[in-house]
Amino acid sequence: MPTEDAFAEHRPLLFTIAYEILGSVADAEDVLQEGYLRWRDVDRETVAHPRAYLVRLITRQALNHLRAAKARREEYIGAWLPEPVRTGPDVSEDAVLAESVSMAMLLVLETLNPAERAVFVLHDVFAYSHAEIATSIGKTEVAVRQIAHRARQHVHARRRRFEPDTDASRDVVRQFLRATETGDVQALMDLMAPDVVVISDGGGKVAAVRRPITGREEVARFVLRVNRAAGNPGIEFAAYNGLPAVRFLASDALDWLLAFEVRDGRVTGLYGIRNPDKLHRAEAVHPLTRE
Repeated sequence: MPTEDAFAEHRPLLFTIAYEILGSVADAEDVLQEGYLRWRDVDRETVAHPRAYLVRLITRQALNHLRAAKARREEYIGAWLPEPVRTGPDVSEDAVLAESVSMAMLLVLETLNPAERAVFVLHDVFAYSHAEIATSIGKTEVAVRQIAHRARQHVHARRRRFEPDTDASRDVVRQFLRATETGDVQALMDLMAPDVVVISDGGGKVAAVRRPITGREEVARFVLRVNRAAGNPGIEFAAYNGLPAVRFLASDALDWLLAFEVRDGRVTGLYGIRNPDKLHRAEAVHPLTRE
């Protein structure tokens, strides 16, 4: 198979792995570009299984990027959120994939060390064996088993129950927007879970709350304050990270976006991306897959 064909065939899988390890579209794209350049120079006769080889290559490159990114994120101003990835309806059809790219799960993965994160993603999301992962990250199979156990315990203790984007969840979002427009605090509160949380990422470049806000009364009043200050922006409905989302436009350009986590007919999480550096790649839909 020609170099370009093999890489192009597996590109959605490779991007998905890199994005889940890194939580950044920009870094995932950089990893794929570097990976392609390395793949282009490989002697094809030495590669029996191109897909397995490419997964190992991208995993190693992603781990290198993640170690550097960890240091940068420690100095991040305000709350940090993953760079949003625009997703198509097919993502919601795979519950494991949808949860794995959700904002809540990526925030949990951010609390793992790089090796734990890579092992969890490859094993629990993409179903690679411990032996296969060992060759990808340069550790023994026994060590990988131990890392997987530790990472799984950590994630399971912190993960939130997830529901993928559905017609019902999008209807909740529409009701939420209507209540916001009318300024009805009680109606907003009725649409939210008691422990709802809002996280806003401005990266120190635009105005954004620097700490999460929790509780439906506090969140409702915050949402109404933001709505009054925003004036009358254009809005578009979309899906990001397998979640229903709203794009807020200024002069027909994306100004910021808000992703909604909905469970049992109530909003449980609001994720606002305002950092312009995280919106540059928010237009195109990225094919994501575990296959």
